[in-house]
Amino acid sequence: MGRIFIFLYGAASYILFLATFLYAIGFIGNFAVPKSMDSPAVDSWQTALLVDLGLLSLFALQHSIMARPAFKRILTQVVPAPAERSTYVLASSLALLLLFWQWRPIGGTVWDVQNELGRMLLYGGFAFGWLLVLTATFVINHFDLFGLRQVWRHLQGQPQAGLSFATPFLYRIVRHPLYVGWFFAFWCTPVMTVTHLFFALVTTAYILVAIRFEEHDLMAALPEYAEYRRQVPMIVPGMPRRAAVPPAARAAGV
Repeated sequence: MGRIFIFLYGAASYILFLATFLYAIGFIGNFAVPKSMDSPAVDSWQTALLVDLGLLSLFALQHSIMARPAFKRILTQVVPAPAERSTYVLASSLALLLLFWQWRPIGGTVWDVQNELGRMLLYGGFAFGWLLVLTATFVINHFDLFGLRQVWRHLQGQPQAGLSFATPFLYRIVRHPLYVGWFFAFWCTPVMTVTHLFFALVTTAYILVAIRFEEHDLMAALPEYAEYRRQVPMIVPGMPRRAAVPPAARAAGV
């Protein structure tokens, strides 16, 4: 692949990610999209449950398997190394778009908050979650996380170089602020349907499992991460067990 083609490939993958990210906000929030999480049910709840579980499982497998170092080594034998991250981003976006397209609402209501203050707080938590997700990517390196930095350096003829292992401010509060943002986005809703509850439970369980694999890879690649892990809580903000935060620790997303 030529440098220009690889750059265009990376840019197209990033643009598709942005479109998918924006659609996900409307899909989960049930607004501004033609089909959302709580659209009218069209199948039996048993069929819907199986289809949705299959779609979530497909995304989880893609998202985790492609993030493992062993898979990356295999993938870079097929695609150029600078395009590896863009390929991951592209595959993740396609898996999510398939989920949005084929999602089957289950129906039913778990809670419906009528109090105006309560609704405002829950909508605020939903917005805060998405803002935290986006902010958490920028305080590390948004463009590296989504593959643009790699294809840009390749276009410029510069060698690929890993980022330094650092702890921006959010990562000194918890090790995974990006996942905290997802939890707010998934759980903060004034109307919790059975469909939404199922989605939130499955995605939360996946995130908690994925963190274990991610941190195993980080400790193998970055000696500093083990000490950082001992000092900073994983998800829930609180006092670190030790006062100092290591000068180098980067929480890389999957």
